[in-house]
Amino acid sequence: MAGDQPSSYLTLEAGTDVLSADGERIGAVEHVLRDERADLFDGLVIDTKLGPGGHRFVDAPQVGEIRGDAVVLTLTASDAEGLPAPEGSPAVMEHHGAEDSESPLQHKLRRAWELVSGKEPDA
Repeated sequence: MAGDQPSSYLTLEAGTDVLSADGERIGAVEHVLRDERADLFDGLVIDTKLGPGGHRFVDAPQVGEIRGDAVVLTLTASDAEGLPAPEGSPAVMEHHGAEDSESPLQHKLRRAWELVSGKEPDA
Protein backbone atom coordinates (compact mmCIF):
# COMPACT_ATOMS: atom_id res chain seq x y z
CA MET A 1 0.00 0.00 0.00
CA ALA A 2 1.44 3.42 -0.99
CA GLY A 3 0.23 5.22 2.17
CA ASP A 4 2.32 3.10 4.53
CA GLN A 5 5.60 3.87 2.74
CA PRO A 6 8.26 6.01 4.49
CA SER A 7 7.79 9.71 3.88
CA SER A 8 9.41 13.03 4.77
CA TYR A 9 8.38 15.63 7.32
CA LEU A 10 8.38 18.06 4.38
CA THR A 11 5.34 16.30 2.89
CA LEU A 12 3.54 15.72 6.21
CA GLU A 13 0.06 17.25 6.22
CA ALA A 14 -2.22 18.46 9.00
CA GLY A 15 -4.77 15.82 9.90
CA THR A 16 -2.43 12.87 9.40
CA ASP A 17 -3.02 10.21 12.06
CA VAL A 18 -0.49 9.92 14.90
CA LEU A 19 -0.06 6.40 16.27
CA SER A 20 1.66 5.17 19.41
CA ALA A 21 4.41 2.55 19.23
CA ASP A 22 1.80 0.01 20.33
CA GLY A 23 -0.49 0.92 17.40
CA GLU A 24 -3.11 3.09 19.14
CA ARG A 25 -4.31 6.26 17.42
CA ILE A 26 -3.52 9.08 19.84
CA GLY A 27 -4.23 12.10 17.68
CA ALA A 28 -3.60 13.94 14.43
CA VAL A 29 -0.86 16.22 13.16
CA GLU A 30 -1.69 19.88 13.71
CA HIS A 31 1.65 21.53 12.84
CA VAL A 32 5.13 20.44 11.80
CA LEU A 33 7.90 22.22 13.68
CA ARG A 34 11.16 22.70 11.83
CA ASP A 35 14.33 24.67 12.30
CA GLU A 36 14.35 26.77 9.13
CA ARG A 37 18.00 27.84 9.50
CA ALA A 38 19.33 24.31 9.88
CA ASP A 39 16.60 22.75 7.67
CA LEU A 40 15.91 20.14 10.34
CA PHE A 41 12.76 18.48 11.65
CA ASP A 42 12.18 19.66 15.25
CA GLY A 43 8.93 17.94 16.20
CA LEU A 44 5.16 18.03 15.90
CA VAL A 45 2.20 19.69 17.48
CA ILE A 46 -0.56 17.10 17.59
CA ASP A 47 -4.23 17.38 18.48
CA THR A 48 -5.07 14.57 20.87
CA LYS A 49 -8.81 15.23 21.08
CA LEU A 50 -11.60 17.06 19.34
CA GLY A 51 -12.14 20.59 20.58
CA PRO A 52 -9.81 23.01 22.37
CA GLY A 53 -7.09 21.98 24.76
CA GLY A 54 -5.87 18.83 23.09
CA HIS A 55 -2.57 20.12 21.69
CA ARG A 56 0.60 18.29 22.68
CA PHE A 57 4.22 18.63 21.58
CA VAL A 58 6.12 15.63 20.23
CA ASP A 59 9.89 16.17 20.09
CA ALA A 60 11.68 14.90 16.96
CA PRO A 61 13.44 11.98 18.74
CA GLN A 62 10.00 10.70 19.83
CA VAL A 63 8.94 10.27 16.19
CA GLY A 64 9.87 6.79 15.08
CA GLU A 65 8.51 6.85 11.54
CA ILE A 66 6.79 9.25 9.18
CA ARG A 67 4.67 7.48 6.56
CA GLY A 68 2.24 8.70 3.97
CA ASP A 69 -0.72 7.49 6.03
CA ALA A 70 0.47 8.07 9.62
CA VAL A 71 3.19 9.17 12.01
CA VAL A 72 4.34 6.43 14.39
CA LEU A 73 5.84 7.54 17.70
CA THR A 74 8.46 5.71 19.74
CA LEU A 75 6.16 6.14 22.80
CA THR A 76 3.45 3.77 23.95
CA ALA A 77 -0.08 5.19 24.24
CA SER A 78 0.36 5.29 28.01
CA ASP A 79 3.65 7.22 27.74
CA ALA A 80 2.15 9.61 25.16
CA GLU A 81 -0.37 10.78 27.78
CA GLY A 82 2.55 12.64 29.40
CA LEU A 83 3.46 14.69 26.33
CA PRO A 84 3.77 18.40 27.20
CA ALA A 85 1.37 21.04 25.95
CA PRO A 86 2.84 23.86 23.85
CA GLU A 87 3.19 26.93 26.02
CA GLY A 88 4.10 30.56 25.65
CA SER A 89 6.99 31.98 27.59
CA PRO A 90 6.39 34.82 30.00
CA ALA A 91 8.09 38.05 29.06
CA VAL A 92 11.52 38.54 30.61
CA MET A 93 11.56 41.86 32.42
CA GLU A 94 15.26 41.82 33.29
CA HIS A 95 18.08 39.77 31.89
CA HIS A 96 20.49 38.31 34.45
CA GLY A 97 22.37 35.80 32.33
CA ALA A 98 22.11 32.05 31.87
CA GLU A 99 19.23 31.58 34.32
CA ASP A 100 16.98 33.57 31.93
CA SER A 101 17.78 31.47 28.87
CA GLU A 102 15.43 28.79 27.55
CA SER A 103 16.33 25.15 27.49
CA PRO A 104 16.13 23.53 24.04
CA LEU A 105 12.81 21.90 25.01
CA GLN A 106 11.39 25.19 26.36
CA HIS A 107 12.39 26.87 23.09
CA LYS A 108 10.59 24.18 21.07
CA LEU A 109 7.49 24.39 23.29
CA ARG A 110 7.39 28.18 22.83
CA ARG A 111 7.75 27.84 19.05
CA ALA A 112 5.01 25.19 19.05
CA TRP A 113 2.77 27.55 21.08
CA GLU A 114 3.39 30.32 18.56
CA LEU A 115 2.25 28.01 15.75
CA VAL A 116 -0.88 26.96 17.65
CA SER A 117 -1.73 30.54 18.61
CA GLY A 118 -1.30 31.83 15.06
CA LYS A 119 1.96 33.74 15.55
CA GLU A 120 4.85 33.26 13.17
CA PRO A 121 7.43 31.28 15.24
CA ASP A 122 10.87 32.70 15.94
CA ALA A 123 13.67 30.45 14.80
